[in-house]
This record gives sequence, C-alpha cells and structure tokens, in this order.
Amino acid sequence: MKVAVIFGGRSSEHEISMQSGTSVAAGLREAGHDVREVLIDRLGRWLADGEEVELRAAGGLLGCDVAFPVLHGPFGEDGTVQGLLEVLDVPYAGPSVLSASVTLDKLICKRLLAFHGVPQVEFAEVGEDGWREHVAAMPRPLWVKPSRLGSSVGISRVSSPEEELDQAVEAAAAHDPRVIVEADAGGREVECSVLGNSGIGDEDSVQTSQPGAIVTNASDWYDFESKYAAGGMELIVPAPLEAEVVERVRELAARVYRAVGGTGFARCDFFVRGDDGVLVNEINMIPGFTPTSVFGKLFEASGMPYPDLCDRLVELALDRHRREREYRF
Repeated sequence: MKVAVIFGGRSSEHEISMQSGTSVAAGLREAGHDVREVLIDRLGRWLADGEEVELRAAGGLLGCDVAFPVLHGPFGEDGTVQGLLEVLDVPYAGPSVLSASVTLDKLICKRLLAFHGVPQVEFAEVGEDGWREHVAAMPRPLWVKPSRLGSSVGISRVSSPEEELDQAVEAAAAHDPRVIVEADAGGREVECSVLGNSGIGDEDSVQTSQPGAIVTNASDWYDFESKYAAGGMELIVPAPLEAEVVERVRELAARVYRAVGGTGFARCDFFVRGDDGVLVNEINMIPGFTPTSVFGKLFEASGMPYPDLCDRLVELALDRHRREREYRF
C-alpha cells in the first residue's frame, strides 16, 4: 500500500509526534509499504518533500491508499485531522472523529466512563460548584492537569498548601482553559495496549496485549522526562501481577475501548492497588510510537513485531473505511 504518515502538528507535543512519525514510517517500510511522510508544521501547514500539500474535498491525499496520523494532542488527536481526512475521503488509521474528540478531553471521557460504571481515579473539574471542597477531601498528592493534553505536559503534583494548588491550576490553564484535578491513586502503574474496530460494530475484533508495569528512573513519577528520555523508565512485561488481576486489566481495557467507540488502536492506563483492585486512569487513542513508547513494546512482547503491528493498523483502517461506505447516511 501507499501510506501517508502524518506527524508534527500544532500542539506542544510536536516533537514527540516527530519521533513517533519517524518510527511508524520505518515500521511501515519494513512491512513492505510505500511511505509518503507528511509534516504538519507548527503553523499548521501540511508539507511533503518541503512543498505544501494541496487539500481538496474528495481529492484524496497524495494519491495514497491510506493515511496514518501519528499526531498527539490538540489539532491532531482531537478529531480535527480525522474530520479533514473524512472530507478528503481517505481511509485512516486510529480513532474516528468522535472517539478522538471524546477521549482527548479527560473530563468528558471520565464522565462517559462513569456512566458505564467503570472504576476510575477520583477527579474534579476546576471551576465546577464545590470543586475546592471536593479537592480538599481527596488523598494527597493531587495531580493537576490540562484536560485536553497528553505526554504529561502541563501536569503538576500538589502536596498540600492552597497556594501550591492555585499555582498548579494556573500552570495547567496556560495550556487549556479546562483543568482537571485527580486524587492520588497509589498502587502500581500498569498499561495495556488495544487493537480493533469496535466503533463500527466489530466487537470481536478487539485485541488486548499483555499488560506491562511502569518503573520510573528519571523521576519519582511518570513525567515527560520519564516517558521520553533514554533510560527514564523501565517497562516490565508481563507485569508482575496475579493471573486474575492481569485478566481484569485486559477486560477493563477492552471495556473502556468499546465504551468510547475505539477504532484502530489505543493504550489504556491503570493503577493496580492491593486493597480495592484496578482503577482506570485514562485511555490514549494515539499513544506514542517512539523507540521508548509502551504501546508497541507491549504488543511486541505479546507476539506481534513492530512492522506487523504497523501493517495490522493499516488493515484495520482500510476495513473500517470499506464498512462505513456500506451504510447509507
């Protein structure tokens, strides 16, 4: 296939997306695909071989059979680029417009999961009625985050003083006017990768990886440095968990994926606690694909080499596009 790998973007995760895109392009080439690299620069321009790409409704994208967006954060992981690819009539890997927009917003996603009865970390929205009283009763430390950003950008850890909380809210609000405060969950941080096209009714296609446990080396929590610096974290896979806990993590990962209408792929993050089981932290619909990223490593440890994984995601994209074109809208 001729595949357009789209990376870069306007968000503060631009550099991580550059690394992810380079890795995906290499994996697709190793799987035998013809790859065109499409860079979205910080101004939002689409460039291929240094030239601006012409984007025309129903006009496709550079004659490619399928697109593979590897964009993180706003303007790429939030449904905007997915909507443009729909207008261009190009099959694309990863989440749909709806699942991308819902899952990038942590507050919206957590409320959706609460509706489905999914056990998750306690949270509050800054500015909602009674939020300070709610936050005051949460276990410390608190985690203050922009609602619509990833890669640990804009996150602060708050131990106790009120002014420390206000400073953390201000730092998060510099990235996003919607700010979420989460309670400390404790326990072991565990992640599970997911593949499949649940969002088009193909529930049986959902496949979960062996879960992996995160051990941070660069910091005392899983911050930006731990995620992307060489040696910043260690992934232990299979995670050192009891068999029934492993099955619970995988079951919840698939359940969350189906609840948000996941298509293509995702990584679901958990806290595993000894006293009251497994809590969902969040789901990332376009997880990192850098050499240190967890998503690919978990499927590799589950028997799917990286090039095969990239190839499978192209197949899922084409299958979804074909199925969706069978409906009369």
